[in-house]
Amino acid sequence: MSIDHSSLDPFAARRAAYRTLHQAGCFVQPNPWDAGTARWLAARGFPALATTSAGFAWSRGRADQDVPIDLMLGYIADMVEATPELPVNADFENGYAHDLETLESNVKRCVATGVAGLSIEDATGNSDHPLYDFDIAVERIRVARRAIDATGADVLLTARAEAYLTGHPEPLKEATRRLAAFADAGADVLYAPGPKTRDDMLAMVKAAGGKPVNIVVYNDFGLTVADIAALGARRISIGSAMAKAAWTGFVNATELIAMEGSFAGFADNMASTSLNDFFLDDVKKRGIS
Repeated sequence: MSIDHSSLDPFAARRAAYRTLHQAGCFVQPNPWDAGTARWLAARGFPALATTSAGFAWSRGRADQDVPIDLMLGYIADMVEATPELPVNADFENGYAHDLETLESNVKRCVATGVAGLSIEDATGNSDHPLYDFDIAVERIRVARRAIDATGADVLLTARAEAYLTGHPEPLKEATRRLAAFADAGADVLYAPGPKTRDDMLAMVKAAGGKPVNIVVYNDFGLTVADIAALGARRISIGSAMAKAAWTGFVNATELIAMEGSFAGFADNMASTSLNDFFLDDVKKRGIS
């Protein structure tokens, strides 16, 4: 007798909601780096959240790409636990593995945290050979797809093409080539971080062959949510931009004190009562003692 895994999945409702979000329209999926930022974003009405490997790394005094998998999985699980009303997508870098067997195992471990989606990128982390060779990159998406399917969980697989961020000489051509292949290999969502123009973003949408596309906005490109939605993107993420915004305020205020003896960096700070009132109310609503 076959088993209906979905009926045994405590995260099934969130995973189903996440899949539905990708079927039409366009939504913004911001990236918190701790429970406080996750709760604040949840209260602002965003329909889903995503982790940020860089934002979390900095919060732990480490560089991006320098966080061990166990520490990263703990953070991902914390984000799922912090927002029980929302689906969470995991920025799972390159799966924390070069060999296919470990990649498959690690993807299953990520699914076990309760995520509604996870992304696998084709960057190696090696500056001498920054991208996995094309055929290997495609096979890695097939392995990630197989790993997710083996768990019986309806988790969306996002495949990332990192040609822009790794300095490829022809990033648009290479990213679109890989996105098309990743779509055929079983990815549910396609994502190439780096494009800043309408034309490049539209090329990503076309390369996906009708599958949902994620566009990341990590700076002010002069485009609104409506502009990006009009190009056919289904999802907009923020990456580490919010974490960098917080760090920018912190660093600038610190420099003013250290270099000038000035506290002018605090001039635009929000009131402590605003944060305290929000978190007190949020905890009360969730019934947490």
